[in-house]
Amino acid sequence: MQTFIALLRGINVSGKNLIKMGPLAEVLTMAGLRNVRTYIQSGNIAFESDTKDDGGAGLLIAESIRKEFGFSVPVRVLKQTELKHIRDDNPFIQHHHLPEDKLHLTLISSIPDPDLVQKIAEGVYQPDEFIIRGEAIYLHCPDGYGRTKLTNTFFENKLKVSATTRNWATIVKLCSM
Repeated sequence: MQTFIALLRGINVSGKNLIKMGPLAEVLTMAGLRNVRTYIQSGNIAFESDTKDDGGAGLLIAESIRKEFGFSVPVRVLKQTELKHIRDDNPFIQHHHLPEDKLHLTLISSIPDPDLVQKIAEGVYQPDEFIIRGEAIYLHCPDGYGRTKLTNTFFENKLKVSATTRNWATIVKLCSM
């Protein structure tokens, strides 16, 4: 049995795609996931499963949401151990010792094309910074995420991937659930 983390994109934002976490946990438990826990209202889920297939769990969650709540949302699933590795690999903490309340993590659906990465690396986004490592994009937004140009939409458009972002406190919490 492994612990997985699922991140839903675009729920409970500006009154759209509303899902209460209690009913969501019940739906996912009925779908076969075990020990389903949620964290805050932005679509953070920890669960246990015998599956070794993150993608299969993501499809199960997406389909369960579509059937029960009537809309589709992107779902990113990864093993909790993978998320812990990503957490521990944050270069803004390891090398720059930056304050964690200014850090965010964007998880993308696949490793981006190196040419696309090079293209956006040439841009100027000051005071914000990002570092891409595999399917993780580490963000430092000194003026806050609400003021950055480095949004999910930015990375999706520039890297041709889907993306979801969480603040660093949420990542730390998900690693301990």
